[in-house]
This record gives sequence, C-alpha cells and structure tokens, in this order.
Amino acid sequence: MACYRVEIKMKVPILVEKDEPGYVSHCPPLDVFSQGKTKKEAKENLIEAMQLFIESCFERGTLDSVLKDCGLERDGEKIPIRKDVYSAYINLPLVASVASE
Repeated sequence: MACYRVEIKMKVPILVEKDEPGYVSHCPPLDVFSQGKTKKEAKENLIEAMQLFIESCFERGTLDSVLKDCGLERDGEKIPIRKDVYSAYINLPLVASVASE
C-alpha cells in the first residue's frame, strides 16, 4: 500500500470583527465562522476551522464541487479582491496523507 502526501494551498479572504466579549472571524466564500478572545486567537481558530472543513471535503471526495459552489476555482481563476470589505487575505495550507492500494 502506497501513501501519498497531498498539499493544498489557498488564499482566502477573511473578516475579523469585535463582538463582545471577544472577536468573531469569518471566511465568506467558505461560509466558515469561528471566534476568540483576541483578534489573533479568532484568526487562528478560523484557520483551524477552515482546515478541518477543507480536509473533510477532501476526504469525502467533494472538494472540487464545494469550492465551485463557494465561488472559488482552481488553476489560477480568482475571486474578486474587495479590500474595502475583507480584513485580510490569508494563506490556508492543508497537508493530508492519502493511502492507495
């Protein structure tokens, strides 16, 4: 049985907003939310939530269709950059191992 390492890198927009008593973070294209006591914690928690979401889609074999449904495309097609709306764009790494018989 062979094992392959798959690495996915995405650049996605995020929003981090103050919401008492902490911060709420959101990735609109993926519709993934998280939160944290600080802005940094909210961003880190969002990255973890997005990684789990993408990993789950990959494992179920639905990643391409989910990304298309979210308005994201592979191979250089980009979503519009709205600097007036998003707090930041972050790189979202995901590393997974795939077993093959």
